[in-house]
Amino acid sequence: MDIRYSTGKIPFRTMTTDEMRDEFLVKDIFKKDDVTAVYSHIDRIVTMGAMPVSGAVRLDKNIDAMKDFGVDFFLQRREIGMINIGGDGIVVADGVRYEVNHYDALYLGAGTKDVTLESKDSSKPAKFYMNSTPAHKTFPSRIITYEQANHIHMGSAAESNDRTINQYIHPDILETCQLSMGMTHLETGSVWNTMPAHTHERRMEVYFYFDFPEDQVVFHFMGEPQETRHIVMHNDEAVINPSWSIHSGCGTSNYTFIWSMGGENRTYTDQDWIKTPDLR
Repeated sequence: MDIRYSTGKIPFRTMTTDEMRDEFLVKDIFKKDDVTAVYSHIDRIVTMGAMPVSGAVRLDKNIDAMKDFGVDFFLQRREIGMINIGGDGIVVADGVRYEVNHYDALYLGAGTKDVTLESKDSSKPAKFYMNSTPAHKTFPSRIITYEQANHIHMGSAAESNDRTINQYIHPDILETCQLSMGMTHLETGSVWNTMPAHTHERRMEVYFYFDFPEDQVVFHFMGEPQETRHIVMHNDEAVINPSWSIHSGCGTSNYTFIWSMGGENRTYTDQDWIKTPDLR
């Protein structure tokens, strides 16, 4: 498991492109018959990916629970959310079978011990994108299908941000300790996300960009509002954003991204907005 340590505002200002990418960019998320994990000390979120092809894989395949988290098993004091962006899949958690099909989500509460992930069709493997955060109590596990998510249309073609926000693991859908997850899809011709930009001092956020051509990119903007930087993102890559940083992007084509948050609260509107002309 790759471990990343927190970077403050002052060191961030002088980081090179490579240093920024090493600290905040998460690459190679999906590997055949494997589970990847990046543990960030920013609110201790874990960003994970699994692409089972030949058979089922264990969620904790590459995690030493005692060494990495000081517990007997990975989710003993953690919750996890996942959204399947690949072919239809199956997750078995403590003997309960969940069908997690394309664009469906699954939430597993703290205390879930044995978790395996598999694909229904090896020629169309599932791709489980996951985030896990610390949890102080157990909330019920449940599937959230694409149809059950909240679908909120925002923006316009004139503003280049005609998009639909799909809320899955969200206070209006189910209870969690701190984890929130959703998926935003931009329509053809729209390229901007999360603009006007904002920060939220009490929450961090991870953005995972996907569903755009391999020869296109997304410029992800981060940093303090008056001292912004960018990281160039390729398909199926994620970026870790501290609470003091904006998180916004502009693509060379439209795209889809999954947002995941952890921190002090789950109030979706707890944001500090920045007027676009005030950005630097």
